[in-house]
Amino acid sequence: MGIMAPMPKQTPLPFPNAEPARPDGATPSATTADDSLVEPGADPATAPDASEADIFTAEAGTLADVSADAAAPEHAPAEAERPPAAEIAAADRAATEHDPDQPELPMPPPPPPVVETRALPPARRPWWAKLLGRLMAPWVQLTIEPKSPSEHVAEEWNGRPVCYVLEDYGLSNALILERACRESGLPSPLQPLPGDPLGRKRAYVALSRRNAGGTLAPLQSLGESLGAATPQPPPAKTHSGSLARLLDAHRADPELDVQLVPVSIFVGRAPDRSTGWFSVLFSENWTLVGRFRRLLAILLNGRHTLVRFSPPVSLRGIVGEGLPAERTVRKLSRVLRTHFRRIRAAVIGPDLSTRRLLVDQVLASEPVKDAIADQARRDNSSPVDAWKKAHAIAYEIAADYSHPVVRSASFLLTPVWNRIYRGVLVHHLDKLKQEAPGFEVVYVPCHRSHMDYLLLSYLLYTKGIVPPHIAAGANLNLPVVGTILRKGGAFFLRRSIRGSALYSAVFSEYVAQLVAGGYSIEYFIEGGRSRTGRLLPPKGGMIVMTVRGFLRQPTRPVLFQPVYIGYEKLMEGNSYLDELSGKPKEKESIWQLLWGIPKVLRSNYGQVVVNFGEPIRLNDVLAEHAPEWDGRPVGEDDKPQWLSDTVAALAERIQVNVNRAADVNPINLLALALLSTPKHAMGEADLLAQIALSKTLLAELPYSDRVTVTPHTPQEIVAHGEEINVLERIAHPLGDVLGVDGEDKAVLLSYFRNNVLHLFTGASWIACCFQHNRRMSLAGVLRLGRSVYPFLQAELFLPWTEDEFAQRLTLTVEVFIREGLLERVSDDDGGILARNAGQTDEVFRLRAIGHSLQQAFERYYIAISVLVKNGPGTMSAGELESQCQLAAQRLSLLYAPAAPEFFDKTLFRGFIQKLRELKLVWPDSNGKLAFDARLDAWAKDAKVILGRELRHTIEKISPEMAKPAATDNVEPA
Repeated sequence: MGIMAPMPKQTPLPFPNAEPARPDGATPSATTADDSLVEPGADPATAPDASEADIFTAEAGTLADVSADAAAPEHAPAEAERPPAAEIAAADRAATEHDPDQPELPMPPPPPPVVETRALPPARRPWWAKLLGRLMAPWVQLTIEPKSPSEHVAEEWNGRPVCYVLEDYGLSNALILERACRESGLPSPLQPLPGDPLGRKRAYVALSRRNAGGTLAPLQSLGESLGAATPQPPPAKTHSGSLARLLDAHRADPELDVQLVPVSIFVGRAPDRSTGWFSVLFSENWTLVGRFRRLLAILLNGRHTLVRFSPPVSLRGIVGEGLPAERTVRKLSRVLRTHFRRIRAAVIGPDLSTRRLLVDQVLASEPVKDAIADQARRDNSSPVDAWKKAHAIAYEIAADYSHPVVRSASFLLTPVWNRIYRGVLVHHLDKLKQEAPGFEVVYVPCHRSHMDYLLLSYLLYTKGIVPPHIAAGANLNLPVVGTILRKGGAFFLRRSIRGSALYSAVFSEYVAQLVAGGYSIEYFIEGGRSRTGRLLPPKGGMIVMTVRGFLRQPTRPVLFQPVYIGYEKLMEGNSYLDELSGKPKEKESIWQLLWGIPKVLRSNYGQVVVNFGEPIRLNDVLAEHAPEWDGRPVGEDDKPQWLSDTVAALAERIQVNVNRAADVNPINLLALALLSTPKHAMGEADLLAQIALSKTLLAELPYSDRVTVTPHTPQEIVAHGEEINVLERIAHPLGDVLGVDGEDKAVLLSYFRNNVLHLFTGASWIACCFQHNRRMSLAGVLRLGRSVYPFLQAELFLPWTEDEFAQRLTLTVEVFIREGLLERVSDDDGGILARNAGQTDEVFRLRAIGHSLQQAFERYYIAISVLVKNGPGTMSAGELESQCQLAAQRLSLLYAPAAPEFFDKTLFRGFIQKLRELKLVWPDSNGKLAFDARLDAWAKDAKVILGRELRHTIEKISPEMAKPAATDNVEPA
C-alpha cells in the first residue's frame, strides 16, 4: 500500500499564516512590524508622535484586513478560522459594507458625488506595452482578487484619479498590472496622472529600492526620443522620491485627491504537493530575485499569477494631518511595506528564512547583548570578537527553511516510504485543523527513531500544512545531511549547554523569536530517543524556553500538540540492542549513514501510524497553575515562583496525552503475548486466543477516544508477524508452535510491548493479584490498587485519579468474569473473586496478562527491600539508586533474563522520587533517607503480589551497607 494513495490534497491550514493576535483584540501596530522603526535611543524629534502613529496604525490594519478579506477562500483563511483580532476587524468591515454612508478607511469621509459616473475613456497603450504584452500573453494567466475591483476603485469616483503601488519594481510587474487593470476595467497604470505629478508619465510607483531608476526607463526614454530632438535620460528615482512628489502635489493643489491603491502580484504561489519540482525552484517567495530568475518564474509559473487589489487610501487625508513632509513620506512607506508583508504572508506563508531574518533579531535583543558584553569581560576580549562568537553560534543554531528543498525531499521520500513501509496512517489530524487556527503550534511527539523528524514534517507537508521548525540534536549536523535538515526547518541544539552562558542566551532568544514570530515548532521533550519503548521522563528545557518566550510577548496563544508515532519495526533496532547490552552509543557519521542506506531500502519495516493527541492550550495550564498571572508581559529576568510548577505540570500533561493517542499494531499484540512465556513461544491456538483477549479488553475498556487499534483478526496478525520476520513457525504434529527466534529478537520485541504497556495497566494489576492468590476480595484488590497507583501513574504517565483508577479496576473485573478468567464466589467484603485451580487455559491467559506488569512490582520490592535491610539514615537517594540497579542486575542473572528496562536506573529514580513526594521516605539532616513503620506496611502488601521464593531471593541479594554510628530518624513535617 503506497503512502500517497490515502492522502488527498488538503486545503492549507490558516494558522501558519495567521497574524499574531493581541490579548485585547487590537490590530497590531504598523510600526511594530517594521524593521525601520526608531530605536529606543533615537532622537525624539524623529520619532512619531502618538496621534500620527495611531492614524497610520489604523490605516495599516485596514489595508491588510480588508484586502485579506477580499481574497477567495483558496488563498486566505476563512473568516471563522481567524484569530480574535481578525474577527473584530471583520465585524467592523461587515458594518461598513452594509452602511453605504460609512467610509471604508479611518479617514474623513469624501464629499458626496457631484458628477455622474461615466464610462472610462479607452486608454492608449504604449507601443512597447502592446509588443511585450503580446509576447507574454501565452505564458501568463491572471487570477484577479477581488473579482470586481472596479467596485472599489474607479477613476471617476468623485473625480479622483488613481495611482497604483507595487511592492517592487520590474518590467514584468508593470505589464501584469496593466493587463489586470485592462481586464478589470480600471484606469491604466501606464497613463500619467493629471498634471503628471510623478514626472514619469505613468500612474504607479513601487516601494523596492532595487533598480531605482526603474526597469521601464530605457523603453520610456526610447519612446520619448522618437518625438524629441534632444532626449534626456530620466533621473534616478526611488520610492521615497515618487511618493514625496505625489504628496507635494497635494500640498500645492488643494483640489487634488489621488487614491493610492496597493496591488500585490504573485507569480506562482507557495508550492503544494501537486507542483512540479522544477517549478518549485521558481515559485514565489520572500527573496528579491533578478531579471533572469523572474523570467524563468513567468515561463514556468506564469499561468498561476495572482493579482490582488487592496482598497484605496486617500492621499488627501494623509496630507491633511499636517505632519512634516519627510516624516509623512517615511510613515506612508512604512505602512505600505507592512501591508505588503501581511498580504504576502497570507498568500504564501510566513517568511521562514530564519537565518536571514531571525539571526539579526536575536543578536539585537537585550538579553543577547548583555550576554555578549559578559562574554567579552570573561574572555578579556573586545566586544566585536564576542559579537562574532555570538553570530557564529546563532548561525550554528538557526534553520534555513527552503521550499525547493522541502519539495525536493518530498519527491525523494515518497518512493522511499513506499519501498520500506507498507503504509503510513494518520489519525485525528482533522481535529488539529479545527483547534489550531489563531495559535502558535508546538508539536511535541514521542521520540522513537530518527525517522520521526522526517515522517512528521513530510506528513504535515503533504496535508497542506507548513512544516514546523524542528529542534534537532547537534549530532545530526553532519556534512550534507545537516544542510538538508537545516533547509527542511531543523535548528540544532547542543546536548549540553551548561557552562556556556552565551550559547544559552542565544539559543533561548532564538526560540523566543520563533514563538513571537508565529512559527510552528517541533521538539522532543524526552531529550533523546527511547531505547526501551517507554516514554522517558520529560526534560523541561525547551518547554521553559517556549513558555518564557510566550510570557515575554503574549501576543499569540500557544497550543502544544502531542503526537504518538508507532512503528512495527525499527531501523535502529540493532544499535538499540547494543546500547541496552552495555555498549557505548556510536557517534553518527555521514559514512555510517551512506553505508546503511542499501540495507534500509532492502528491508520491510511494516506500517507506521501517526496519531495526533488531544492538544493542550498554554493559557489553560497557566490559568490552573498560575492564577496570579494577569496576562501582562513577564520580563526576561523575572522568575515567578509558579513557573517551575507550571512547566512540570505541562510536561507531565504532554506525556499523558501522547500515551492517550497510542496506536496498537499487530507487533504490539504479538509482543504482549509471546514475552509472557519463559521461552517466548506459544501454541498457535493459545496465541490466537491471547491476541483476541487483548483486543477484547481494548474494545470494552477504551483508554481514550484517540487510541487506535489494528482492525486485523488474530489470524491476520500472526500472518503479518511471519511476513516481516518477527515470528518463527515451528511445525509439530500436535500443533504448530510460534515463537521468537533468539534472545536478541525477544529483547527488541520488548520495545514494542512497552509502547502499549500503559493501556493494560488495570487488567495487568488484577491479573497480578491472582498470580499467587487463588481467592481475593474485590475490596482488597481496590485497596492495593489505590496504594500502588501513584507509582504506576508516575512511571507510565497514566491519566486517571486514584478514584478513577479504582472505578476502572471494577469495570475490568466485570470483563474478566464475562471472559471466564475470574468468577464471583461470594458477596462478602464487596465480593469474593476466584480464579480457576490448576493450569487451565483461563489461568494461562490470566498469567500472560499480568506478566507485563509483574517486573514493575519486582523493582518496587527491590527498592523497599534494600531500604528496610539497611535501615533509616544509612543511604542517600543516589546510593539507593545504584544499589537497586545492582540488585536488579543480579536478579536477572539468577532468574530468566528480564526486559532491558528492569535494571534501568531512571525507573528506580522515579520510584524513589515518588516515595519522597508521598512522604514515605525523606532526607534527614545528613542527606540520608529516613522512613518509619509505614514503609514496612507497604512491603507487607507487596507479599500479596510476589511469590515467596522471589521475595526470599530479593531479600537475600539486597546489598547491605555499613551503618553510621547514629541515625537521624525524624518524622516528616
